Amino acid sequence: MTTTISRTERPAQREGSGKPGRDCALCPRLKGFREEWRRREPEWFNAPVASFGPRSARLLIVGLAPGLRGANCTGRPFTGDFAGDLLYDTLKYFGFARGDYLASPQDGLTLIDARITNAVRCAPPENKPTPAEIETCRAFLKATIAEMQNLRAIVTLGRISHESTVVALEQRRSAAPFGHGRWHDVGRLRVFVSYHCSRYNTSTGVLTPDMFRDVFAAARAYLGE
Repeated sequence: MTTTISRTERPAQREGSGKPGRDCALCPRLKGFREEWRRREPEWFNAPVASFGPRSARLLIVGLAPGLRGANCTGRPFTGDFAGDLLYDTLKYFGFARGDYLASPQDGLTLIDARITNAVRCAPPENKPTPAEIETCRAFLKATIAEMQNLRAIVTLGRISHESTVVALEQRRSAAPFGHGRWHDVGRLRVFVSYHCSRYNTSTGVLTPDMFRDVFAAARAYLGE
């Protein structure tokens, strides 16, 4: 799989494959929001959040974007907010993680044969990236996928992450439509679809823990032990 980087991306804004630089300026609105929070909370991470987990993993989990007071604060995907509680508990249950999740990058939690990334690497205002921001950041998602040579399965969390992943895999959105509990074979990969494990979705009953576990049970069965 080849990776195409937009002509608008400058090499100085990359720290490595699939990873924007700390001061990435590709999305002016996100850059301004990040700088505002650096002034307000100088002890927070306040930068594009890198993927978590080994590149050698067979499973990739794609979320939407760093939560303002979660990953944007801690610097690790799904760390510091409610979504991480459900996600990491589920990953541990199915053997994709070990250790105690304490909502801190220093908690010693380790991912096993799994990696976590986001469709958009910077925290957006109101957790709502624009279509242009999603498209711009897709270059990093494509690079992340391309560098995972053993990748066999992807779990997408929410419609935005799912559709951006499908496009990153060079497919039309209509070829692999969003729908919780669905799965699609896209080239050599199987893509499993889930609602996002946000507090809103779980508190309103859109997503229950059992529904979430069912998605990862399917991914575990597909990958085997």
